[in-house]
Amino acid sequence: MVGTARRERGSSQSLKALLGIRELVFSGEVGPGVRLSEVTLSGRLGISRTPIRAALAQLDQEGVVETIPSGGYTVRGFTPADVADAIELRGALEGMAARLAAERGVPPARLQAMHTLLAELDALVADPAQTDFQAYIARNGEFHEHLHALSGSETIRRELERAMRLPFAGPNAFISAQEEMPEVRASLVVAQAQHRAIVNAIELREGARAEALAREHARLARANLDAMIEDRKRMTTVPGLSLING
Repeated sequence: MVGTARRERGSSQSLKALLGIRELVFSGEVGPGVRLSEVTLSGRLGISRTPIRAALAQLDQEGVVETIPSGGYTVRGFTPADVADAIELRGALEGMAARLAAERGVPPARLQAMHTLLAELDALVADPAQTDFQAYIARNGEFHEHLHALSGSETIRRELERAMRLPFAGPNAFISAQEEMPEVRASLVVAQAQHRAIVNAIELREGARAEALAREHARLARANLDAMIEDRKRMTTVPGLSLING
């Protein structure tokens, strides 16, 4: 019992460290090229250095920070091409998941769960000007998690989980910015139409169509990224965009 409690405390501290450092980076408080000191982070977050060290190693694997020759880590900067590649990778994997789901078939209960999510998303985007973005982010995340599982492939699900840890690659990466940009809000309606088309293709067992739709759906995030980069003011107000240069 004592050992279990100790492990749970350690896990809790590691998660707190991971989320805390991520927040510092993606809020822009710690910019690209800044060296991350374990001692400084430990004091700032109120966490011992051991979970801080583990969190930095995790963020290194995710590509958020990078090691430096003298030891330690710095915050990584990204080019628009880096982000575009991450989005394209996610789209390719989601496309594969959608194709396999269509080819292998999906149990009726799972399809019904997808239709339930689609109905909830329909209601959320019915009036883009009134969209509850927090609710949309939650339902959109669920939709993509369900889509990943529909392939029946644990390998693909695991690789998608890994890919979506890449900075800006997740399906909700730029949604917070859409709340601030009316011209981009309309993309939620387009995204929802794509959600419906993907599920329809899977139901009809149209693998090639399902794959193409899923890949095109990911590219919508690329279009939103381009719109935000063109609006230079957003680079300092949207979480994480300050990491993108060039």
